[in-house]
Amino acid sequence: MRLLRQLAVVFTALGIIALTIMTFSFDVIKIDWVVFMELQDSFDDQEAPLAVPARSVPVDGVAYLSGSDPANPIPADEDSVARGENLYQIHCAVCHGATGTEITTVSSFFVKVKPTNLSSEEAQALSDGQIFLTISNGKFNPNNSLFPDVDFSGQCPPLNENLTVRERWDIVNFVRTLAGTE
Repeated sequence: MRLLRQLAVVFTALGIIALTIMTFSFDVIKIDWVVFMELQDSFDDQEAPLAVPARSVPVDGVAYLSGSDPANPIPADEDSVARGENLYQIHCAVCHGATGTEITTVSSFFVKVKPTNLSSEEAQALSDGQIFLTISNGKFNPNNSLFPDVDFSGQCPPLNENLTVRERWDIVNFVRTLAGTE
């Protein structure tokens, strides 16, 4: 009887030690549970994606294609202009200055091309869609020597990944208020 009790204590202790080791090693091993979605014949490894169904509506992707001239869907009310001013100060004023006309510390280092004066007649003559696409896609400089391996070429970088569509239109509405502040 005494031997049986000693064996029970030893096996219990070994069981506790084994469970403790398995508990701490689970994070290292990362045992995958069988998910039956993985075990299906609907696609094979390295199979090409299916074609997009006809008349499908995309839910993600570019807001507007380059070369198009989208109309501004956001009214230029006080809220939009205030949001646009705040976003402009964060993303654009570094190069264009607070009023769109200044040479800033950053833009003083641009040797070949200075930032566009946003209050000039030339800039204000652009349509809202053209300004939106410039904010979205940036400006390309084919004579880029400052950043040879970078697509935006050292001019205006694309902000489509930093700003939502609504935020870009708000900046357009704010840029319109800079007319004649030269």
